[in-house]
Amino acid sequence: MLLSKGFEIEVYTGTPEGEVVGMSDKIVATLDGFVREPDSRNVEYTTPPSYRYERSLCDLVRPRTQLRQYLKQLGNYTLIPGSTLSLGGADRFHRSDPENPYHDYIEQTYGTKVVTASVHINVGISDPEVLMRACRLVRLEAPLYLALSAASPFLDGEVTGYHSTRWGLFPKTPAHVPLFASHAHFINWTEAQLAAGTMQNVRHLWSSVRPNGDRRPYNLNRLELRICDLVSDPIALLAITALLEARLIQLIENPDLDPLKLSELSPEELVTLTDQNESLAAKASLQAELRHWRDGKLILAQDWVEELYGEVWSIAKKHGFSCFLLPVKKILREGNEAQRWLKLQQQGWDSQHILMDAIQTMQTQELALQEELLVA
Repeated sequence: MLLSKGFEIEVYTGTPEGEVVGMSDKIVATLDGFVREPDSRNVEYTTPPSYRYERSLCDLVRPRTQLRQYLKQLGNYTLIPGSTLSLGGADRFHRSDPENPYHDYIEQTYGTKVVTASVHINVGISDPEVLMRACRLVRLEAPLYLALSAASPFLDGEVTGYHSTRWGLFPKTPAHVPLFASHAHFINWTEAQLAAGTMQNVRHLWSSVRPNGDRRPYNLNRLELRICDLVSDPIALLAITALLEARLIQLIENPDLDPLKLSELSPEELVTLTDQNESLAAKASLQAELRHWRDGKLILAQDWVEELYGEVWSIAKKHGFSCFLLPVKKILREGNEAQRWLKLQQQGWDSQHILMDAIQTMQTQELALQEELLVA
């Protein structure tokens, strides 16, 4: 029993020197499958739901290859890794659609705090009550997925003190989101937020994880994990996804795997704990000292991921995708992208040279994968 997986990938476009240049209006007008964000400097593509990881890998790589080819037609342009405006440009918005009133609201309310690049991982779960249980568990473990994916230690050319500046600055909305005890709780809460104006529409729920579907909050069919920075290596992204999927299969097979049943803390205490854990993971990623949702005891994010990996390895093996889970070990061994960039910075590299090197690495990885996929 594999679950369906789909990705929403936001990525910056710009020059090989790391300058971010807005081109989403041209991209969206020319290429199928790409949509614009409120700011023109990043663009989004969505992969269709797929059960098999091999299929997901194709779906992740091919649109990027297509996008790169189009960018070459426009000039010496490329894709830029990282989840913030690493080298500059965070002082003002570059509107992609000046006529869009929702974009007016976004710009006026949040400014460039939302001009970030990220990955949203969607996993199909059709039963709404199982989905709510999954959202409860994944929300409390979301800081671990942020820790594995952190890729934004710079903003405007400066080291910010965050491994994920994106999540450190991101305006989570509404400010307080409870753990939803049931589908009915989620429906009632959403309707109340819309009536109060704390949410502008049903999409305006910007938390680490949310239930998603064709007619929110009523018709739901997937869990959407929104906390991850842009993971520029597709193999690493699939490893993080495999960890999430194995955990969700474990939860489906074991209905008692529910924080509301297993935790010694109250639901309100759990919300406070996970908000604090998200902030700590945004700062120090895998080196963050978090509190476990079961008992509130301190645990290093890296150790918690190791623990989780050990717990779900046999599930991934049983369902035939453990080879895709394996690269989580490489992230734990070598560090996430932010940690690797900061190591170079400590060795004397400046942020521009680090980013230029990452741009080249991202392109080389994609070319190698594209060649493998063509052979396959």
